[in-house]
This record gives sequence, structure tokens and C-alpha cells, in this order.
Amino acid sequence: MWLPPGLGAGIGIYFALPSEPAPWIAILALVLGLASAIAASRNWAAAARAFLALLAAVLIGFGIAKLRTEWVSAPVLAHKTGPVGMDGRVEFAQAHGKGTRAIIKFARVNRLSTDEMPDTARVSVRSGGDVLEPGQWVHLTAVLMPPPEPASPGDYDFGRAAYYMRLGAVGYAYGKPHVIAPLRAPAFAESIDTAIAHLRWKMSARIKRVLPGSTGAIASALITGDRGGIAEDDEQALRDSGLAHVLAIAGLHMALVGLGLFWAVRAVLALFPFVALNYPIKKWAAVAALFSASFYLVISGASAASTRAFIMLAMMLIAILFDRPALSMRALALAATIILFLRPESLLEPGFQMSFAAVAGLIAVAEWERTRPRDYAGRHFPNARRYLRGIAMTSLIGSLATTPYAAYHFDRAAHYAVLGNLGAMPIMGFVTMPAAAVSVILMPFGLDRWPLHVMAGGIDAMLAVGRWVSDLPGAVSIVPAWPVSALVLISLGGLWLVIWQRRWRWLGIAPMALGLVFIVTNTAPDILVARDGETVAVRLADGKLAFLRPPKDDYSAASWLKRDGDDRAPGDAMAGQGAFCDYFGCRVSVNGMTISAISHMGAFAEDCASSDIVISAIPARHWCKGPKLVIDRFDVARNGAYAIWLGNNIQIETAQDTRGERPWSMRPKRRKRFSSGE
Repeated sequence: MWLPPGLGAGIGIYFALPSEPAPWIAILALVLGLASAIAASRNWAAAARAFLALLAAVLIGFGIAKLRTEWVSAPVLAHKTGPVGMDGRVEFAQAHGKGTRAIIKFARVNRLSTDEMPDTARVSVRSGGDVLEPGQWVHLTAVLMPPPEPASPGDYDFGRAAYYMRLGAVGYAYGKPHVIAPLRAPAFAESIDTAIAHLRWKMSARIKRVLPGSTGAIASALITGDRGGIAEDDEQALRDSGLAHVLAIAGLHMALVGLGLFWAVRAVLALFPFVALNYPIKKWAAVAALFSASFYLVISGASAASTRAFIMLAMMLIAILFDRPALSMRALALAATIILFLRPESLLEPGFQMSFAAVAGLIAVAEWERTRPRDYAGRHFPNARRYLRGIAMTSLIGSLATTPYAAYHFDRAAHYAVLGNLGAMPIMGFVTMPAAAVSVILMPFGLDRWPLHVMAGGIDAMLAVGRWVSDLPGAVSIVPAWPVSALVLISLGGLWLVIWQRRWRWLGIAPMALGLVFIVTNTAPDILVARDGETVAVRLADGKLAFLRPPKDDYSAASWLKRDGDDRAPGDAMAGQGAFCDYFGCRVSVNGMTISAISHMGAFAEDCASSDIVISAIPARHWCKGPKLVIDRFDVARNGAYAIWLGNNIQIETAQDTRGERPWSMRPKRRKRFSSGE
């Protein structure tokens, strides 16, 4: 049961390193891990065996994380490039905003050598993108940029996630893409991937033709995992009502599809007495359910959550085939182990964390419930009461288990998730997903229109519930950013609670309480500087962030406010009378210090002579030596976003500090060293 936490600890240590370890260290870790595992299997002392087994898991987790990094290694674009012409094969295409977002695997990019050319890139196509489909070879003109780095130190690192998807660049196209003849024949594995991607694309396109608009996009998300085209208002309503989980294919969807077909096949076969009495129809139904769940996993994109759900469902169905009981918590541990071995980077993704936290909490409560007597005699409608109680308990436990991860990754907490799930889950279970399953079965015959419209009715009803719940007073709150140490402690305490069965399980409350202390005592930065060097926010006397001038980096500005627990829009968070601004820049006093944000070199003489901190959108070089701290455009280009804490000793943290010198965060080579006054 402690194998996945051990693997996760080793993987976490690897990702926490400030610099990339050499490959031989991974080999050494794997060898020592195997040696520890062998020693544990031959040691009869319980304490020694437990220690060696846990050590083996940690070492093996570290080793597989490093090997995975080497396995997916591909060039990452270092500088903005373009517009340039490029040829490549479309791997994925999805409606996004007013255009299409495509994943292109490159064969040629002008002005880039083979060593510099990214393997794949995510390109936004505003015009003509609706004709793109997986497997096509296209020529397009686009601007390419390195994958975005964190908006602030400790924020979500898309660059790291992109590295493991072999996305070496992002960009946007000029004009329409042009379909060209294939430049090479696809490899066998590429042919399979393309066939699956094309099937998903065709199914999504069919669904959206029958059900246009956001309703069709949600239907596509539930069937193929393609979430492109969902209206922001609808997604926000589902998120604020605690129903966002219905858009991520996981245990609920897999159970409704797999077990629903299991029940249907068994019920149909039971109509024929000769078959039911002479053949193992239960096992036949399990095989049918296993094949349907496998197909659903493939067309849904095989995310960490859906893979976890599939493994657990498959174990239960295989247990039926061999007349063996399925152990739920052990099935969950096996699912986590398989995913961590195949994709160790999943440990850092919110989908993995929230999915396993929710299911672990539900299983732990279910195991506790088995020990309690259940007597529904004399009650009215016992089955309905049991069903509604199950929904309420599932929603409550799932919400409690995932709240820390939702707060850490998304800086928000939904307060009426139980109410939302009570209203929406019966619709999901009895209308939406059964209609989805029927539509997939009938789609090859062109008879899917009526079940899709039934599914649309269920989606509209579910959205109505979501909008009503999200509009209730206090439905959601914005949560200030947490330190990663708090999340680690809460996770450790939660694992201790759900894995152990004896009284010492309650010791898990101690690290969780310590994590809450870290959250309460966490100090937010006083100054934030974006990666463009021009967007600057300071914390004024009222404790709120304020922008010295209208932010040019809207994404960073919105992210800062959200991570600060502030629901204001960037345009409503200006410093106003607290700052003096003119053509040359802005100046403000905070905690007895004067901060200047320079936008024109004419301000250097005055601001550098009278300011404690200077943030310059232009090179400062040797012209600004008086202040305690000087940050110029070269500094942010090299170090990324800055967070600054004021006091007797000014503390500085940069995005590059938190990312470290890793393959996904290598900085462009410095052309020349300039003094910045630090």
C-alpha cells in the first residue's frame, strides 16, 4: 500500500532538485533500489523490511523520473522566431476561442537547424483552422515562441508540462494553413497514434455537427475528452458549483460506461433461460464491459484520471472472470503504481492528485462504512434514500479530499458541491451517460442523432443546476496561494489516514495541522515583476496588490491577483493616487521604501539617485548604481518573473530560482554581463 507514496517521494525529490542530475545517478539509484528490494524480501525483521522496501521505492521512483526525462528529451525553442515558413504533420486539432489550436509535428522550419527545431509545437490558427485534421501534412507561416514560463515564482510551470509532451514551442499562424503532400511515410507507432487521433477528431466533429454550441462541446468532452469550444460561462458555472469533475473523464464516466454495459449485457442474456442456465453470462458480460471500457479509454485520450479509473474497473472485471474478490484500495495502489512508472511527471499534475485523493477518501470511508450496521427496515423508499445518501456522501468526501489540491492549483474553493452533485448526478447517471453510450454504439450506422439530443437535454439540465448553485451567495471563494510544503504535509497526513487501518492512523492529523500552520503563516510578496519587465505590482498599505501602470502582460496580472486571493480584474487594481506616474515612469512608497518603475531613460538620473528599488523596462547597465536593488529588462529575460519581500533585508525570488537549471527551463545564452546594481 505504501509503494505509490514511496515512488511519489522519489519522483518528488527528482523534480525538486535545483539542477539536472547526470544519467549515471539514475542508473545508480535504480541499482540501489533493486538491491534494497531484494534485501527487504530476505529480511525477517519487520522494521528493517519496511525501511528497506520504502527506500527501494524512493530510489526507483527517482530513477524512473530521470529516465523518463531522458526518454522524452527533445529540443526546446530558445528565442522567439518568425514569422517563418514550416512544414509538419497535424497530430491534434481542437476548436479554441475564435480559431483552432493544433499540435504540429515538424519536418522543416525555416531558419532553424535540425538541432534547434522543436519536435512538436502548439500553434493557434485563426483562419482556415477548421479544415485541419489529424494526419494531414500542412505548410503554414507562424511565429514560434518558447513555452511560457511561470507567471510568478512557484506558479504553474507550463514549460515543464510541455517538455513531457515534447512540445518545444508555442505560437500563432499568419494566414491559412495549406495542405501538402506527405513528406515522409509514418512509422508504425505514428500510424496507430494518428488513427486514434483521427477517430477522436471525427467523433468530436460529428457530435458538434449534431449539437452545435457549448452543449455539443460538453458532449464531446464527455465522450472523446475534447473540451474545445465549451463556453467560458458554462465551464465557470460547473466549476463554481463543484461539478467541474464531470468534464474530466474519470471514475464516474468509466463506471457508468463499463458497469452500465455489464448490467445491460447480463440482463439481455438472462432473458434466454437456456443461455442463462448453461453458460457463464456474468463472465461474458464482464468481457463485454472490459472491451467497452478499453475503447472508451482510447477515444478519451487516456489521461491520468481515466487510466486510473480503467485500471480499477479492469481489475474488478478480471476478478469476476477468475471468481476472485476485487480489493479496492489495493486496486487504487496498483493504478497509481502503473501511472507513476509510465508517466512519473503525472505526480505534479492537478488531475492526478485530485483524482487519487478523491478515490482514496471514498474507499477509506466505504471500508469504514462496512463495519457499521445498516438497517433500513421500516423506512420509506429505502433504495432511493440509500442512493441519495450515497451521492451526498460521495460528494462530501470527494470535495473534502480534493479541496487542498483545488486551492493549491486553482486558488478557489466551491462551497456548495454537495448541493450541486445532488441535483446533477441523477441526471448524469440516468440520462446523460446512458445516452452517450448509446450514441457511440449507433454512430457508425448514422443513427446517433436522437440519443445525442437526449444527451443534450441531460447536459442542459445539468448546466441549469450548475448555474443555479453557482449563483447562490458565497458559492465560491478565492484562496491565496499556498506554499508547496503545506500541500506535501497535508498529502502525507491524508495518506497516513486512508492507508492505515489501526488507531495510529489518526496520527496523520499532525502533519495536516502543521501544513495548515504553514498556510496561515505564509507571507505574500510585496512587489511582483512580470517576465516582460513592464508589468509591476506593489502591495499598498491596505494589504492589496496594485499595478503601477496598466499591465501589458494581462495573463500574469490576472494570475497574481488570483494567487493573492483577490477577485478583482487587473483594470480595477490600479495604484491610483498611491503612485505618481508620468511619461518617464512611476514612483510609489511602500513600507518606507521608494520604488520606481522606469519606462524611459530620461528617468535614470532622478530615480536612481532617490529610489531604494528601481525596476527598469529598458537596460539599466552602469547608469543606475545607487539603489539597493535594480532589475532591468536583461534581468527578467534571464531570470523570469520576480517576487520581492521588503524589510531590513530585501528578499528576492525569481521564476528561474524555483524552476532550477532543468531541461525544460534552460535559459538563452547570455551575450554579455551588465551591472544591474544588485
